[in-house]
Amino acid sequence: MRAGAALPLFYGFFRSFRASDLLFPEPSSNCPQCPRLSDLRHMLRQSEPGWHNAPVPTFGDPLGRLLIVGLAPGVRGANRTGRPFTGDYAGDLLYETLGRFGFTQGTYAAQAQDGLALAECAITNAVRCVPPQNKPTPDEINQCRPFLAQTLSAMPRLTALVALGRIAHESVLRALGLKLKDFPFAHGAWHRLPDRNLSLFDSYHCSRYNTNTGKLTPDMFHTVFENVRGSLDAAA
Repeated sequence: MRAGAALPLFYGFFRSFRASDLLFPEPSSNCPQCPRLSDLRHMLRQSEPGWHNAPVPTFGDPLGRLLIVGLAPGVRGANRTGRPFTGDYAGDLLYETLGRFGFTQGTYAAQAQDGLALAECAITNAVRCVPPQNKPTPDEINQCRPFLAQTLSAMPRLTALVALGRIAHESVLRALGLKLKDFPFAHGAWHRLPDRNLSLFDSYHCSRYNTNTGKLTPDMFHTVFENVRGSLDAAA
């Protein structure tokens, strides 16, 4: 499905916002589309009532030129704080990198109320709800893809995307109606997409596991965003 195409019936579960709110369309806090994720959300609301425990909304600037797409909220990170990549190690590396290349305003303090703002970019996830063991099923990824397509459509100045991991990469391509074989995932790859003349940059996910095992180093991650920054600056 291409961004902007007609959505299935469960489009009705989007919340409606005024344009002046400058917010992205999001699933409702009780989105029922994925029973396994809904059951986990209910369990967490019982055990951790002070946590966010709902679909985690896109964070950032709807008029930005860059969208970063992760996999899904971490149970003690974004699911707890309510902001993508906030409260766990992956966020430490991501927000440090964004600040290094001029995509943030303010100081990241690992909580949604830290006053941090994003400059010319936004962050979202391929799956908006926390999955068990951080592993969404293929059906859950498919069910959530219309929300990603809608997010892509909601950014009129979008020119670059960063996919954090293969699942995010493939979900972006499918949301744009593109064939996976034409744009294979590889860390550091830079794909020119025919849809809206977008550039898609690939990176391994900035998880603690990937960094602890050496699959992804901070320098490798910084290089991806150095390329993004250079691409945006050249097009300005």
